[in-house]
Amino acid sequence: MSKKSKVMSILMIILTLLLPPLAVALRFGIASSEFLINLLLTLLGWLPGVIHGFWIMSKRP
Repeated sequence: MSKKSKVMSILMIILTLLLPPLAVALRFGIASSEFLINLLLTLLGWLPGVIHGFWIMSKRP
């Protein structure tokens, strides 16, 4: 893993903790079903959005 890749991974982890929908949108796009689900979960509560964000980020390459 390159140094740039490690830095980007760390930044995505921080972004997923702070703003889960933004992290998902950057990875999958704003029109994706993953983003819409994450946005809804985050609106219902921050923790469900974070859990879904980490789950979806680790699930798909």
